[in-house]
Amino acid sequence: MRIGIIAPPWIPVPPPAYGGIESFIDTLARAIVRTGHDVVLAASGDSTSPVERLPGFPPSGSDTMGLTTHEMRHLIRAYAQLDDVDVIVDNTLAGPILARTAAMAPVVTIAHGPFIPLVQELYGAASPDMAFVAISHHHASTAGSVRIARVIHHGIRVTDVPMGPGGSSACFVGRMNPTKGVVEAIRVAERAGIPLRIAAKMREPAEQAYFAEAVRPLLGRNAEYIGELSTAETCALMGESCALVNPIQWDEPFGLVMIESLATGTPVVATPRGSVPELVDDGATGFVRSGIDELASALVDAAALDRTVCRARAQARFTDARMARDYLDLFADMLTADVPTAGALTADRPIRRTA
Repeated sequence: MRIGIIAPPWIPVPPPAYGGIESFIDTLARAIVRTGHDVVLAASGDSTSPVERLPGFPPSGSDTMGLTTHEMRHLIRAYAQLDDVDVIVDNTLAGPILARTAAMAPVVTIAHGPFIPLVQELYGAASPDMAFVAISHHHASTAGSVRIARVIHHGIRVTDVPMGPGGSSACFVGRMNPTKGVVEAIRVAERAGIPLRIAAKMREPAEQAYFAEAVRPLLGRNAEYIGELSTAETCALMGESCALVNPIQWDEPFGLVMIESLATGTPVVATPRGSVPELVDDGATGFVRSGIDELASALVDAAALDRTVCRARAQARFTDARMARDYLDLFADMLTADVPTAGALTADRPIRRTA
């Protein structure tokens, strides 16, 4: 198969630092290529993913972040050039609407964000036979009227993640945003008497304001902010920690940071929100608890968990190879009309079939 992948225009693929969607896209593209299929990527012009990339896209930049006009230009150019593929994988929000008239192949949209009413309304304007993928079972349960063709958990190249030795301190990795639970992580670690190192994206004005108002006053006693790290630096931080503290305060659809932590051998201590119970095996690869006291007690106990079990579960459940197989199975079903799709499944748009 020849598979087109559309990335959002905001951040390069792969991201230089924080960027969950862009990291996922790069991992999926590489994993599919390793199976022998072709991938062509529509992404910002400064992307460096080592797969075929479409020309004519401007670089990412903060001055265009979130602009509807920029996203629509990106999508128009992408769909216009993806006229020789068997399947299109769209990772944008507006793409499914444009695909109704612009797609020349079956389209699957990966829903990376929550199915809030606005998103359900937008997806409702897409073709009625559009194929949507949810990234966790909890995510799918909130889809409302959006028809979910598959639930496919993310995967990572576990073999590229070094197994860490653990350590005496815990870590927090995410965005400087109240929904990520950084304040709660500080309180949990302080209650447990375990030092906390915080690695967080803090580029946007709202993130900087939240840090200044809510987080910085809590630093110094038991918690340290070490900045935004690269992927390699993040894996090293996790591997040197006794646990990843992830007390998220919203129903996160997935959470790559958790499976990355497990790959380093580091257990996860998290709240039972969103996908967490699907990713963390309570009592084996971490603890799923509510409340500061329960989380603090779990953080103390996390150091006794078997790090080789955490690594083994990541290898068994969350590899890029498994993720690629799941998507390729979906694409194959789409091309045989076993899954309703938009685009090429019409009499005047014959399906291209390749090996």
